[in-house]
Amino acid sequence: MSQFTENHYLLPLIKYFEQFHPLSNGFIADHVSHCKQLFIKKNKFILSPIDHNLSLYFVVSGLVRGFIKDNGKDITTRFSFGNETIGAIHHPNNISHHSIEYLQALEDSEVICIPFSLIDSVYSLYPEANIIGRKVLAFQYYAASERSILARIPNAARRYQRFASAKSTKIDRIPLSCLASYLGMRSETLSRIRNKEARSSLSK
Repeated sequence: MSQFTENHYLLPLIKYFEQFHPLSNGFIADHVSHCKQLFIKKNKFILSPIDHNLSLYFVVSGLVRGFIKDNGKDITTRFSFGNETIGAIHHPNNISHHSIEYLQALEDSEVICIPFSLIDSVYSLYPEANIIGRKVLAFQYYAASERSILARIPNAARRYQRFASAKSTKIDRIPLSCLASYLGMRSETLSRIRNKEARSSLSK
């Protein structure tokens, strides 16, 4: 860490990795050489299906969503509120260089671009990469499982309540239309549910 100044753009990513395992100098140096910093304005795309899907992204700050388009309609698939990785659907065998999924900044956001080629390389070069990768994938699998459970709850109010209880300090940052599409309901339905929840909280 001594090679980094306090404001080095890669420092948040290095700290994120270090919570899982100490890092070798070579591991850090390869990330310095191949990662890059991106600043994305609100509502702009980080990635779309016309782009080559060649990287994973670490969200330093801001708010990013993943979504697909179905019959002209946006369907939100995930959110990242920062200090975590997010990527579009990517086949592990690199069968396709494109994805049906979009990544969009919902706030002015800072992200670090981590090429998949770098990830493959460090797995073979540095033992800690396999430990870190396994732990990051475990968190991603858990998040995907939570999204799967959420999608299967038949009652709209209970879907909202489950999501709100997990993201209670951050949910107000999500635009209503994006949250409604994520929860599988109309914006009007979500608005009614939120108003009812707010009245219920005030009456307690």
